[in-house]
Amino acid sequence: MTGGVGARAARPMGRGGGRRRVYKGGGAGNRTPGPSRPSAAMAVLRLRAIVALLCFVPPLGRADPLEEEDGVLVLRAGNFERALAEHRHLLVEFYAPWCGHCKALAPEYAKAAAQLKAEGSEIRLAKVDATEEAELAQQFGVRGYPTIKFFRNGDKAAPREYTAGREADDIVSWLKKRTGPAATTLTDVAAAETLVDSSEVAVIGFFKDVTSDAAKEFLLAAESVDDIPFGISSSADVFSKYQLGQDGVVLFKKFDEGRNNFEGDLTKDNLLTFIKANQLPLVIEFTEQTAPKIFGGEIKTHILLFLPKSVSDYEGKLDNFKAAAGNFKGKILFIFIDSDHSDNQRILEFFGLKKEECPAVRLITLEEEMTKYKPESDELTADKIKEFCNKFLEGKIKPHLMSQDLPEDWDKQPVKVLVGKNFEEVAFDENKNVFVEFYAPWCGHCKQLAPIWDKLGETYKDHENIVIAKMDSTANEVEAVKIHSFPTLKFFPAGSGRNVIDYNGERTLEGFKKFLESGGQDGAAADDDLEDLETDEETDLEEGDDDEQKIQKDEL
Repeated sequence: MTGGVGARAARPMGRGGGRRRVYKGGGAGNRTPGPSRPSAAMAVLRLRAIVALLCFVPPLGRADPLEEEDGVLVLRAGNFERALAEHRHLLVEFYAPWCGHCKALAPEYAKAAAQLKAEGSEIRLAKVDATEEAELAQQFGVRGYPTIKFFRNGDKAAPREYTAGREADDIVSWLKKRTGPAATTLTDVAAAETLVDSSEVAVIGFFKDVTSDAAKEFLLAAESVDDIPFGISSSADVFSKYQLGQDGVVLFKKFDEGRNNFEGDLTKDNLLTFIKANQLPLVIEFTEQTAPKIFGGEIKTHILLFLPKSVSDYEGKLDNFKAAAGNFKGKILFIFIDSDHSDNQRILEFFGLKKEECPAVRLITLEEEMTKYKPESDELTADKIKEFCNKFLEGKIKPHLMSQDLPEDWDKQPVKVLVGKNFEEVAFDENKNVFVEFYAPWCGHCKQLAPIWDKLGETYKDHENIVIAKMDSTANEVEAVKIHSFPTLKFFPAGSGRNVIDYNGERTLEGFKKFLESGGQDGAAADDDLEDLETDEETDLEEGDDDEQKIQKDEL
């Protein structure tokens, strides 16, 4: 899934960073002693020189003008300080023109800016082209696109990272939480109706005494939720409008049941659990905008229906999926994906699916290690989907591991080809030392490594117990090894211990040879380096300038 299964977005800058101004020959040099007091003529000349220099110093405060596009300020190095000085609350998006995520965000970002402007808010939205303004991007630690930061009162030292969803309502709600009270006081019915109508989801606390302990717990919960607007009311008219006879909390939403009434002991934690269980639709479409809500939620078990919108019985299959969803509320998140959409092809690839195999269902757990599951039946009836989910929850379904078919010539070349079906037999051969590259066909760094890996294979093709191999980890999975980034290099030494050694040395022919000749010692990652290794590998994946890599990084 986008954002959850592959590399992060691209680095905005090359290794060299932005340009710096350098003053050449800036030293004072040797001075020749002169008279202790300058002559009148010299004093006049010096005065004229000073005046002339001052004529070229721009007046303090002058900066590039603040331009707008669709109500969003366009910032550059020349006007960034001015924007901070003129706007107490400024949300800034650092983007790349080629980034698909940024393109998808643009209309929602503009919509949020327009909504705030219509309300007379002092909050402004701005954007910076990080590919053009490399120094600004570097200054604020931009490592991916889009990166969105919130500046308050001109403070550049610690802008707050924007962490909510990518729809206009999410942006507006998050900003209002950061600049106003956690819950808006609703003094009459009109104010309550405005809040409920303003967003897909809204929460109102009904308390006859807004200083009560229950009301305080409600406000603590409100402070903890970024992307939903909260209101609080003690008005009898508001109680009557929403049919409450006593204190309570109601979540209003523009889908499914329309509203959910909180029941139970009113504490912050219980309220947060209630909100998280009810804020998403029973069945949600995976899109650029909904991805943060899907991945940021508490439910880490997702069932996905890959359903082309062009299929003749589209509504019927989706209705079956929805009919099954109600039984697993709060346990499994039901998601459907348009398998025809070009943006979703990488997701199909991740699950080992082809467009012609859809409609299809898969289940995934997003814990520390992502695990996929495949139903035994291809039927997409509500009963079959419920049966699959129940068996999963009961622990009766085995993980589904992808594997390509084994090529007939898999061992004919110096670099042996591994797939899921022959991995165990080759990698854990007790008589062989096997060095494996786990790669992705689209990975730029894997392509750079390929000729070196081929030379390594040539070097050891006749060796009695060293095997050089590779496996496409986008199409093959094995239970013994989990791959988080590309390329990943692992050594499986001979013996019965099923040991695995991560390689963390130089990616050169000589570096690999030293590693192998030392029995997997010279260049091995220490146990406490493994976490850093994964981070470094992901960073490597992000680098590079060619268009193909940009497209691949953008899609993930």
